[in-house]
Amino acid sequence: MGEPWWVYLIECRGGGIYVGMAKDVAYRYRKHTEGRGALYTKLNPPERLLAKTLCATRLEATRLERTLKSMSSLDKRRWALRLSENPKIR
Repeated sequence: MGEPWWVYLIECRGGGIYVGMAKDVAYRYRKHTEGRGALYTKLNPPERLLAKTLCATRLEATRLERTLKSMSSLDKRRWALRLSENPKIR
């Protein structure tokens, strides 16, 4: 079993939602806010960390990230809301 990874959602200026994965979400979020993260967050600056969830392995995180990236912004928001309402799935 590998090290745990996080999948996170960032709400960006303009209402878009960025999906990423990292071992250290706080560090990665700081990079996004400094304009040193992904191109998307350079063009659409982060407003807040919307949600994060822990995954057991990098493979699990990669699969969840891919699934979330395929969702609409509305569905990503719904997913984040369900996550915040049920801390057991974090």
